Amino acid sequence: MHITELLTPAYEVAWLPWAVQYFFLVGVATGAALLAAWCVWGADGSRRRRLLPAALFTLAVTALAAPFSLLADLHQPARFWHFYAHFTPWSWMSLGSLLMPAFVGISLAMCASWWSGKLAWARALAPVLVLSVIGIVAYSGGEMMVVRARPLWNTIWVPVNLTLTGWLAAVGVILILERFLPAALRPGTDALQTLRQTGLVLAAGLVVAALSWALIGRSTGSASFTQALHLFNSFPVWRTTMIGSAVGGLLVVAALLAGRQLMHRGAYTFALGFLLAAAAWVFRWALFMGVQGVPKYGAGLYLYSMPLGGDGLMGMLGIAGLFIALVAILGWALEAFPPRAGTAHGRTTPPHGFQEHSHG
Repeated sequence: MHITELLTPAYEVAWLPWAVQYFFLVGVATGAALLAAWCVWGADGSRRRRLLPAALFTLAVTALAAPFSLLADLHQPARFWHFYAHFTPWSWMSLGSLLMPAFVGISLAMCASWWSGKLAWARALAPVLVLSVIGIVAYSGGEMMVVRARPLWNTIWVPVNLTLTGWLAAVGVILILERFLPAALRPGTDALQTLRQTGLVLAAGLVVAALSWALIGRSTGSASFTQALHLFNSFPVWRTTMIGSAVGGLLVVAALLAGRQLMHRGAYTFALGFLLAAAAWVFRWALFMGVQGVPKYGAGLYLYSMPLGGDGLMGMLGIAGLFIALVAILGWALEAFPPRAGTAHGRTTPPHGFQEHSHG
């Protein structure tokens, strides 16, 4: 009798927690960019126009913070120049090295045009920004979907869900950050109702996408659905995760519906914003870190313990600190250097509905 002992080597995960931060921030940035491109064409004083400062504020913060977490996730951040020195157009990551700087530049140009009172420039940039968003969505989803060794990633539903959850998170982050704007730039309750309705549409899209993935996967026996079903049946941690996701989705829809009566309450808008953002972040954690715990070959699950240093907890806290710092700096800048007359809502006085918008 011969005994063959197989040893499993220990190795680093391919995607670090930095990736969760990056895909969250870039998802929020693309959602805020689309909202800004839509709002800039609103009539003076309309709900759409009154949402513009909050959308641009969120866009500026997330578009600046996202690249830092992306560079950190490269394991050796200084190697980013390799993408340009050795460009490979068949690689999604290589394409992203061009698409991401372009998106950040266009986003900041949009913000600067609004701040300087050049509304015509901002409107001209809006379709360019939308095209840039499409490129970011395609590249960020594509670089996951192409990994054939991971059936849970190798499906068109991954970029679809990343996009919709990111845009829903953008609604949540705007609900949180609008309170840090100068008084004259805050949207007011009625405009926030429009934002809530946008969230409902996105939540409905997510429900349809999830049901479509399940029904099509069931009927065709797709690899992603088959593995998800195996994980649900075989591993309690995945069963809890999937059931928790379904319950979380119902909570999101219920919270958005409750906003019809509660949007005037600041505590509610903050809680709703936090719930939408947290749901998108948790989805990304499960998608990146959880899926890497599923062996490509063999049985069982790999155990992941998050390090406390820069590759783990401290790195995530660092990006959170950068986000907070950007909110503080840009909020102060808008107070110290207000936008040129007429850029806020088509007038310099506080918008209708601001007085009755309570955050207490």
